[in-house]
Amino acid sequence: MSTRWDAVVVGAGIAGSLVAQRLGAQGWRVLVLEAGRTVPGAAETAAAHRAAGGGPPTSAYPHNPDAPSPDVGDLAGPGGHLVQYGPLPYASGYLRANGGTGLLWTGLTPRMHPEDFRTADLGHGRNWPIGYDDLEPHYRDAERELGVAADADDQRTAVGLPLPDGYEFPMRAIPPSYLDRRLARDLDGRTVRDPAVPVPARLAVTATPHARNGRPTRPGDATGPLCAGSASCVPACPTGAKYTPRRTQARWSASVELRTGAVVSRVLADPATGRATGVEYLTHGGEAHRVDAGLVVLAAHAIENARLLLLSGLANRSDQVGRNLMDHPALLTWGLMPGPVGPYRGPGSTSGFEAFRFGAGRERRAPFRIEIGNWGWSWAGGDPQSEARAALAAGLRGKELRERLGDRLGRQFSLQFELEQPADPANRVTLDPDRRDPLGLPRPAIRYDLTAYVRDGMASARAVSDQLFALLGAEDHTAYPAGPGWPGRVEHGGVAYGYRGAGHAGGTHVMGDAPGTSVVDQWQRSWDHPNLYAVGCGSMPSLGTSNPTLSMAALALRSAERMHLDLLDLRRPLAVGAERTGPSSPLLPASNPETP
Repeated sequence: MSTRWDAVVVGAGIAGSLVAQRLGAQGWRVLVLEAGRTVPGAAETAAAHRAAGGGPPTSAYPHNPDAPSPDVGDLAGPGGHLVQYGPLPYASGYLRANGGTGLLWTGLTPRMHPEDFRTADLGHGRNWPIGYDDLEPHYRDAERELGVAADADDQRTAVGLPLPDGYEFPMRAIPPSYLDRRLARDLDGRTVRDPAVPVPARLAVTATPHARNGRPTRPGDATGPLCAGSASCVPACPTGAKYTPRRTQARWSASVELRTGAVVSRVLADPATGRATGVEYLTHGGEAHRVDAGLVVLAAHAIENARLLLLSGLANRSDQVGRNLMDHPALLTWGLMPGPVGPYRGPGSTSGFEAFRFGAGRERRAPFRIEIGNWGWSWAGGDPQSEARAALAAGLRGKELRERLGDRLGRQFSLQFELEQPADPANRVTLDPDRRDPLGLPRPAIRYDLTAYVRDGMASARAVSDQLFALLGAEDHTAYPAGPGWPGRVEHGGVAYGYRGAGHAGGTHVMGDAPGTSVVDQWQRSWDHPNLYAVGCGSMPSLGTSNPTLSMAALALRSAERMHLDLLDLRRPLAVGAERTGPSSPLLPASNPETP
């Protein structure tokens, strides 16, 4: 049985939820299909995670067995959802549930720098078909939708963002942690040398924008409780202060319907016109369903969007579907401060250093943004439980044990260097010909590596870290031993570096200004199928050094405006004998994706 909708949206994460909200507000009938399930609320999830003794972030959520979620624990081995062909592991997981990875994200929402849109002009990666100025009004729209907390003056002076005069973020900046203030006291105004740049960089601890409730800048703008500094934002904020897509879904109109446990297996298209006609999806047990729609919007994770396009044999005239897979390889350094710094208070990071994100060094090495980590060594060198186990194994008990833990845990801090990874067509997602998921669909296969440009960025980041530790008088405990603890380990110039994935996948259905070199146009609309959109970070030609969620949200809101116009166009009567084909050519045969 087939039911026709104005639009079908595949994926109920941040991008899909925003698109559905905007189209529903215009009165369009929208069906949202989500492969995962609806999960308990944030407070219940956080409590269950604590009761279970922690674990990987995705483990806190009930899974749909038909829609596996790749987790950081199985990314290096053969048993996970992603089939890894190397030579290095793609080190980021994601969650397939109602709300997607937007349920367990860190909540950081910096904008991209204007320079980030023109990376090819600087010798690396790809340019966007639009610039910062084109996206700027949509950044403001997204900041309202997500309730971003930040200080406009900080973003102008420290980051160099051209914000409109008089602009205020919806929420006042999240207060700096004690560690932030300590580092600002010791480092602000000091300089360090990046070996790739002849001019020393001036340091300034700068507050990071967050999609969590600070104090509203206008009365009545609060969208829930203020951030309470719970230090458990991942996998879920226990108070609900952090934005998740469920907040947007609560504002969906009655014309929007959500179906969970619906694993879309194919996008349908008319071979004569190239127009998408709908989708097929599978429910538990492999039961197949069909949905017809005037507009099809793919809004799943960047890897899943590419996988679905490859399964459908669509949108691949350019042979770029699945290519240009990017992330932010995160180089971590950690140590002990000379005195207590009060870790585990507040979100995972509230401030950072912005000076290495742009400028002349970008031509020689990957730029990076430095996050100041509030949660001790939890992501880098071990959580408090591992510290306690080590002390117990050493025979410490009673007062001696308490003093040891109080001293060591109280002085822990870490730095996270998020490096830009330019678009590289060799890094890609394909379909594995032999391994299938529980519904019989080919699993996504990943080929991933880091270029010398990124590795040079790691070398610069480590050199900067060494100088910061020296200025702070900190004891450096950073180490990247070979073995399962650091599957993301590379050697460069005779030095070992370790990286973790930041969870920032992008580039797999890249946007551009020509159909021969890109998958979607500036509106995230397929060049080959005029009523098929692929929205999300997969459209981004570069990630810069900022967490990409805000840019993804801004792009989704911008595209929703175009979708509305497309739907209006579908309602207009055609002239006699005319065909509604849109700006693209008829459907072209897709390339046969080989195993990497």
